[in-house]
Amino acid sequence: MPELPDLDNILHSGQLAAGKYTKDFEDILTNYFQHRSILATSTFNTAISVAISTLDLKYGDEVIASPMACLASTQPYATAGLRIRWADIDPETGTLSPESVRSRINSNTKAIIHNHFCGYPGYIDEINAVGKEYGIAVIDDGIECFGSRYKGRLIGNCGTDVTVFSFNPVRMLTTIDGGAVMFDNAELLKKATLVRDCGIDRSIFRDDLGEISSECDINVQGYSATLSNVNSYIGIQQFENLEKRIKTQRKNAKKWAERLKDYGDYKPLQSVNGEPNYWVYGILANNKRSCIKKFRECGFYASGVHINNNIYSIFGKEETLPGVKKFYDSFVALPCGWWVDEEMI
Repeated sequence: MPELPDLDNILHSGQLAAGKYTKDFEDILTNYFQHRSILATSTFNTAISVAISTLDLKYGDEVIASPMACLASTQPYATAGLRIRWADIDPETGTLSPESVRSRINSNTKAIIHNHFCGYPGYIDEINAVGKEYGIAVIDDGIECFGSRYKGRLIGNCGTDVTVFSFNPVRMLTTIDGGAVMFDNAELLKKATLVRDCGIDRSIFRDDLGEISSECDINVQGYSATLSNVNSYIGIQQFENLEKRIKTQRKNAKKWAERLKDYGDYKPLQSVNGEPNYWVYGILANNKRSCIKKFRECGFYASGVHINNNIYSIFGKEETLPGVKKFYDSFVALPCGWWVDEEMI
């Protein structure tokens, strides 16, 4: 957590809700991505909810997703009444297999949720191509990959219809809780701006007395999902050291790769055309449990991070997916964050 010299002033300013700092935070995000299409939200869940409503996804519609993801990435779709059809993954990358996605598409499919597992970008061009071929929206799930790049472009700038990010406590950029949603279409962004704020067009919501105007119609369903001034201010301060943290993590990843290259039991996780932010350093181990125990004995809290979500009854009948099983049985994440001492590695 960075120094927060103005926090006390904000807390006692009478302006806790979205305001100046929210706009400043969004301006910083806009400058970072060089793309004026991003809205900060109160949570990652509401970022997904805004995306769902903006894309006009309805109860009973189907979406295709990877079960190798955080529950925070999958539950919002179930909560919205959408049916998730799990696609298989490439066991070498942990990300969606384009061929499997294509095989799951039917007349009820309305969106593809493309999770970039643990910050490792997936097959973005291939998945986007499938979406365009069938006229299906693609949502890049960037829950763990803020700052990751694909073919030199930041995730969020890769031509995907929608991208969602998380700013919760364990992400690369934290606002304590929060998220963001990006659109590659100006009309969708315009609609999403209303959806995020209860359907309100703030430019005409109040009259010359500051009273709510009857001339302002509410014609879309929406959420109270704006990010507060307090959370936005924390995000602004976090941004000052973002690139330094990512640089450190990539340096740590390089050190891990050098250190483990002679160990045949461990294989580095791959990202085709991707440059991960190294939220973790991923390896594929011959014996997952033994590997986790060994690294913990060495002082590194190794972990499998996520479990495949298709085991949960909330999503319906479990389906055996060979790529998912092979990946889950071997994936281990090693600490790679800015707090890890390079000499310790």
